Amino acid sequence: MTNAQNPTPETTSRPAQIPDGVVEIKGKEYRTNAKGSLVPAELVKAQDALQDETVRKMIGYGKALSEQIARFKAHTFNDISAFEALLAQEYDATVGGKKGNKTLFSYDGLYKVQVQIAESFDFGPELQIAKGLVDECLNEWAADSGPELRAIVTKAFNTDKEGQINRSEIFMLLNLDIADERWKRAMQAIRDAMRVVGSKTYVRFYERASQTAAWEAITIDLSKA
Repeated sequence: MTNAQNPTPETTSRPAQIPDGVVEIKGKEYRTNAKGSLVPAELVKAQDALQDETVRKMIGYGKALSEQIARFKAHTFNDISAFEALLAQEYDATVGGKKGNKTLFSYDGLYKVQVQIAESFDFGPELQIAKGLVDECLNEWAADSGPELRAIVTKAFNTDKEGQINRSEIFMLLNLDIADERWKRAMQAIRDAMRVVGSKTYVRFYERASQTAAWEAITIDLSKA
């Protein structure tokens, strides 16, 4: 329930402690502005003081929610690990695929928890060898290669503002069915250039109204809530 004086919905969670931003010096109150200067509290505009109070209130609840989600994530992975340890002990079995992806279901099939491992990767020096072979092919094929293929190749090997290779365009090259041996060697060089540089584990939750209904995600992402 909300009202004009208290626009924040009622919640059972407690906000994190956020400093009120008021500094007392020799019995007089000051506020620090965005430039780091002290301003007597009475000289701060009412609308600025109200905005400051509103922001600090929302940040308090936001930090508390962030901490709660962090605890929830830790508990979730602990529960999954405990379940897997029990399976390993009782049945000498594990859940999930080679990369660690796994899905757990409730007995009635109405709830499921998915754990997915997403790998991040970069490209090694073999990519430049691939580019040389691709350029050879395009130069020899000349007009026969077509502007569409040349556009894909150009986008694939051009770097973006952060100096990163366009990965989606690289994958488009790998999906092209071209019989030329140099092209095949170029695609193999691209595959050899891939280096896994890290991975991140995601956990997602789903529910459905019946065993034949479509799965619906249980939203935890604030931007999609």
